[in-house]
Amino acid sequence: MTGWFKKLWCASLLLALSLAPQAASASGIDLRRNACTATLSDKATDAAITVARYRCGDQAPTNSVDWLWLRLDTSRLQDLPARWHLLVDQTRFDRISVLVAGDFGTMRQVKAPADLKGHWAPGGLLKFEIEPAGRDVDELYLGFRQIDDLSLMRKVAAMPGTAMTANDARWLLLMGLFAGTLLSALLYNLVIHTGHRHAFQRWYLVWVTTAFAYGLIWTNMAAFVVPSLVGPLAVRLDFVLVGLLVAAGNMFFFAVIEEGVLPRALILIGRVFAASGAVLGFLAAADTWLPAVATDRLLNDVIAGSAVLVAVSCWVAVRRGSRVIWFYMIGWGPVICVFLARLARNLGFVPQNDLVDMATFAALAFEALVLSLAIADRFRLIRQELDQTRQRREIDLAETKALRLAAHTDFLTGLGNRAAFQKNAHDLIAAGTPFSLFLIDVDYLKDANDRLGHAGGDALLCHVGSALAVATERCQGARIARVGGDEFAILCPGGASAENALVEELAVLQGEVWQYADQQRATSLSIGSAAYPADAAALDLLFQNADLALYTAKRLGRARHCRYDPLHRSLRDLQIEFAGDAEAALKNGEFQLYLQPILSLVTETVCGYEALLRWNHPRHGLLTPDRFADVLIAERIGLRIQEHVLELALAWLRDQGDAIGVLSVNFTSAQLAGPRAAKRVLDRLAHHKIPTSSLCVEVTEGVMLDRAADSILANLRTLHDAGVSIALDDFGTGYASLAHLRSVPVDRIKIDRSFVSSIDQPNGGTIAIVRAIVGLGRGLGKVVVAEGIETEAQALRLRQLGCQLGQGYLYGRPQPQLLDIPVFPMEPEERGVLRAFPRSDLGR
Repeated sequence: MTGWFKKLWCASLLLALSLAPQAASASGIDLRRNACTATLSDKATDAAITVARYRCGDQAPTNSVDWLWLRLDTSRLQDLPARWHLLVDQTRFDRISVLVAGDFGTMRQVKAPADLKGHWAPGGLLKFEIEPAGRDVDELYLGFRQIDDLSLMRKVAAMPGTAMTANDARWLLLMGLFAGTLLSALLYNLVIHTGHRHAFQRWYLVWVTTAFAYGLIWTNMAAFVVPSLVGPLAVRLDFVLVGLLVAAGNMFFFAVIEEGVLPRALILIGRVFAASGAVLGFLAAADTWLPAVATDRLLNDVIAGSAVLVAVSCWVAVRRGSRVIWFYMIGWGPVICVFLARLARNLGFVPQNDLVDMATFAALAFEALVLSLAIADRFRLIRQELDQTRQRREIDLAETKALRLAAHTDFLTGLGNRAAFQKNAHDLIAAGTPFSLFLIDVDYLKDANDRLGHAGGDALLCHVGSALAVATERCQGARIARVGGDEFAILCPGGASAENALVEELAVLQGEVWQYADQQRATSLSIGSAAYPADAAALDLLFQNADLALYTAKRLGRARHCRYDPLHRSLRDLQIEFAGDAEAALKNGEFQLYLQPILSLVTETVCGYEALLRWNHPRHGLLTPDRFADVLIAERIGLRIQEHVLELALAWLRDQGDAIGVLSVNFTSAQLAGPRAAKRVLDRLAHHKIPTSSLCVEVTEGVMLDRAADSILANLRTLHDAGVSIALDDFGTGYASLAHLRSVPVDRIKIDRSFVSSIDQPNGGTIAIVRAIVGLGRGLGKVVVAEGIETEAQALRLRQLGCQLGQGYLYGRPQPQLLDIPVFPMEPEERGVLRAFPRSDLGR
C-alpha cells in the first residue's frame, strides 16, 4: 500500500503544479485578443502590408487562400528587452511570416514548415526571436499563407527572450512526469503481462501509446528527438492522434466493464463513436482536401458525444452494481472533465487558457497512474532499475555533449573554433557539396586594443562575431567559426548565387558603427573567398587560396571583399621568387635609388628630392617597390635592404648634398622600431658628415599603426628634435590622420596622388578634400606637398589652393641621376624654415 500512496501523492503534486496560478511573466503579453486582420496577395510588399486595411471584431477575415495578416497591438511591448520572443499557437499553413517595423526600418522573417526547426517552444507554440527591443517596435504583423482558420488558433503572445520562462519550466516538469507515468503504464503491459492479454488490456496499450505520442507531439517535446516535428506537421498528427484516442478510449471502456452490465445497444453506439473518432481524426488532418473548420467541428462533436455516452454508461453500470466502474471513474473522471473543458474552449464557450491544456495532460497522467496502482512489487523494482539506468545514460550524454561543445566552441565569441571549422569543412567535402570558403580579417584590431584596451578589442571581436553570425543565419546552411585571433571563417554551401548572397550580407557590415564605453568606431573587414571544388579540391589548398584573396583585399585598401583568382597564386609565387633572389641582388648591387624632384609650385625650382627604390632584376627588368616590397619586408632580408637604401641615400647627400637640398627617404616600421633605431640613423648621418636638416624621413600611417607604435613614435620625436624632417606620406588615405598630426612631430604633409589626379576635373570630387588638407596643413604650420602632379592644370589649381610644394611626372620622372633643374637656394637657416614652414612666402 505504501507504493500506492506515493503514486497518489505524485499525482496530487502533478495536478497542483499544472493547475497553479500562472504569473504574467509566465503567460506573456496576450496579442491575440486585440489582433486585426487583412487578406493580401503573395506579391504584397512590406509597405503594402503596413498600409493595408485591417478589420477587427466580427468583420475581420479569419482565413485566406493567399496571405492572412494580423496586425498586433504593440502598445504593451514597451518593457520587453532586445531579442524578445513572439509565441504563436501551432496551426496549419503553407508559410508564416513576421514583419517588424520601427525607426530601424522593416525586418521580415518568412518561414516554410520545413524551416521551423528550432522555432518552437513547449506547450505547442512556435517561437520567433525579434531583434529590436519592444520600445523600438512601432508596428508588428503576423502573416499566414493558406492558414486553416484563426478560430483554431488559441494564442499569440510576447515574452522576454530568456533561455527558459516559468511557463516553459512548468511544461517541461509536467511533460516529464507525464512521460514517466505513461511509460510506466506501458512497461507494465509490455513486461508484466507477456502472455495472454484480455481485450481491455490490448485497448489500454493502444490508448497509452497514443496518449504518449499525442502528449509529446502536441507540446513539442518530440522536437527534442525529431526537430522537424513541429508546426503544421505536428498539428496534422495531433488530429490523427486525438481521433485514435477517442476510438481507443471508447473501446477500452466498453471492454473493461463486466460482461452483461451494459446494454448491447450502448456498446454498439460506443463502437460507432469509436470508429467515427478514428475516421474523423484522419479527415481533420486532411486539410489540403477538406475544409479545416468543418472537420474540426465534427471531431469535437464526436468527442462531446463520446463523453455523454460514457457518462450515461457509467450511470447504468453503477445502477447495476459494477465494481470495475468505480475504479474506472476514479481514473477517467478527471480526463473526461478536462476534455469537456477543452471542448468548451474549442467551441468558444470559455476563453483561451493554457491551464486547460496543461490540465489535459495532467489528467491523462493521473488516469494512467491510477490504473497502475495494482503494479506488483517486482515491477516497482524493475522500474527503479530502468529509471536509474536512464538517469545514468542522461548524465553520460549530458557530460559528453558538454565536452564536445567545449571542444568545438570559441571561448570568447561563442562561435565554432578551428576544430569545428575543420570538421564542418571535411563533412562538406566528404558529402561532395560545393561551397565557398570566406576568410574575414578584422581590420585595425591592434588600434582598438591600443586605444580601448584589450577589453575593447575583445568587444570588437564579439561584435563582429555576432554580426557575422546574424549575416550567416540569412544564408541557409552557412557555418561560421573563429579560426584565429582576428580571423573568422565562413563555410557557405551552394553555388555562385549563395556566395553572392553572402557577399551582399557582408557588404552591409562594412562601416557599421559599433560602440564601446563612450567611443564609436566603424567596422572594417577584409574578406577573401575561394570556392570548392572550382578553386581547390583539398581543404588546405582552398584555405591558402582564400588567404591569398584576403591578402589582396588588404593590399587594395581593406574594408572590401576579394575573390580568389589564379593570378593571385602566380603573383605570390613571383614574390617568393623575389625573396629568394634578394640576397644575390644585394651582393650584385641590383638595388638602386632613383630621384624624383620636389619643386616649389610658385618658383618651379627644386628644393629637394625623394629617393625611390628600384630593383634592376636580371630577368624581370626594372621593378618598382609595389612588385616586391611587401614580400621582402616580411622576410628577414627586408631590414637589410632598407638599411642599404639608407646608405645609398646618405651617399647621395654626402657627394651631391648641395645639389640635392633636402632628400626624402621612405622608412618602414622595422627601421624605426626598437630603442636604438633613431640613434643608428643619427650615427650614420654623423659618419657621412651630413647635416641632419638634409634628411627627411617619410612614413605612412600604416607604420604608426604597427605593433611597435610606441617605440616608433619615440624614435620619430628623437629624430625631429635632432633636426631631421618628418613627412606623413599618403595623407588622407589612412585610418586616423588627425590623431597622428596631434601625436607625431610632423613637418610635412604629402597629399596622396589619388586626390591630385582628379583635382582639375569639374566633377572629380577631390578639390574639396585637397582644399581641406591644404588649409589644415597651413593652419598647423606644416609644409604641404602634392604628389602625382602630371598636368599644368593640376599644378595651377594646387598653387591657387595654397599648396607649397609638389612632385610628379610634370616636373620629372624618377631618374638614377639629378635632373638639370635649378635648385632652390637655401642657406642652413632657410632649411629649418622649410622644415617648419610657418606661413612663409614660398607658398604665396
